[in-house]
Amino acid sequence: MTEAISADRQLSALRDLAERELARGILPFWEAHAFAEDGALRGGVSDDLDYLDDLPRHAVLAARILWTFSAAAEALPADRERHLATARRALDVLVGPMWDPQHGGVFWSLAPDGSVLDDRKQVYAQAFAIYGLARWSRATGDGEALDRALWLAGALDASARDLEYGGYVEALARDWSPTARLALSELDPDVPKSMNTNLHVLEGLTELLRSSAALAIRESLETLLRTTLDCILADAPFTHCRLYFDQTWDPCSDGVSYGHDIETSWLLWDAWEALALHGVADPDLEWRTREASLDLAEAVRARGVDADGAVLYAGTPDGPTDLDRHWWPQAEGVVGWLNAFQLGGRAEDRRAAIRTWDFIETHMKDHAHGEWFARLGPDNRPRSGGTGDLKMGPWKCPYHNARACLEVLRRIEA
Repeated sequence: MTEAISADRQLSALRDLAERELARGILPFWEAHAFAEDGALRGGVSDDLDYLDDLPRHAVLAARILWTFSAAAEALPADRERHLATARRALDVLVGPMWDPQHGGVFWSLAPDGSVLDDRKQVYAQAFAIYGLARWSRATGDGEALDRALWLAGALDASARDLEYGGYVEALARDWSPTARLALSELDPDVPKSMNTNLHVLEGLTELLRSSAALAIRESLETLLRTTLDCILADAPFTHCRLYFDQTWDPCSDGVSYGHDIETSWLLWDAWEALALHGVADPDLEWRTREASLDLAEAVRARGVDADGAVLYAGTPDGPTDLDRHWWPQAEGVVGWLNAFQLGGRAEDRRAAIRTWDFIETHMKDHAHGEWFARLGPDNRPRSGGTGDLKMGPWKCPYHNARACLEVLRRIEA
């Protein structure tokens, strides 16, 4: 494991702020607002705390809440039982109405009345179900949850894994057969493979390996890590992740996602550390992963950060094209640059992590109603009008920012 960072005055302050934000800000917000009194997952919550229960319920949101509160229960033992109670609410939704009783796996979404709205086996959703179930099982010793996670990983390897070209396809039909409906969202193209889906399969397998030590999971994770380095990462004109691909990994776009690049920078190294802990000894793979992590962090720091410290949303190899500040790239920036500082000792990465947290404190946090705004414009004023701008919605969840706080606590010595 990479050694924790010795804390100086600035890093100690960052650690204190992250701990306070986690324990007093993010977790209490979701504990109070994510579920109705009967335990049902809410559809959405607006910035001014109106409940929007006419929206669909998504498996990804339930799985991310499950992961967040399971991880918090381990990290904050004084409130363990309270956080496990919230995690169990998410578990009950995920393995209850969201679980396919006929074919296994999670549905993509439910209608407000609890009926199945979209029965696709979107691989992205299965990956997050693995992620949440694995973390819950580690926090509680729940063997049934671990068995579900292992079954899901096996189902992905049997149906979604491309044994010829590597990686995992975007989606399958309810019965795990091929489907033509592939796109993750209305903003994504209908392509066979994406960086986003494969990144989160990598993340889910990393968590599952830590929870199970299964040899089959180790093989799947190691293979996917190599595929990511070989097929998803681009070296020119700077290190970044290509986003969309055909079946053979030929790129289908030239877009750059700064948030995904900085998130990938540390999740790659996290995957390697899990593999090394479970017996993989490969100096070349370790070196390649380390260099990719450092290069991605440096590229985003140099090209994807605004003058005020905000991580920008998107661009092309020629430069930024979307100057909005979404909540999750800010969270991933803090972790990515702390990870890069641990790996390379570059002072610029340390400064970038602290500066990004300063931006979060000043602009991203909603000091009136709690949690973080989903999206700010270039003027740092909150955006509104879409489901992606809600305080809670299909994509807005506690996983990125709570995880950032947890990683700060793990990486900086108390």
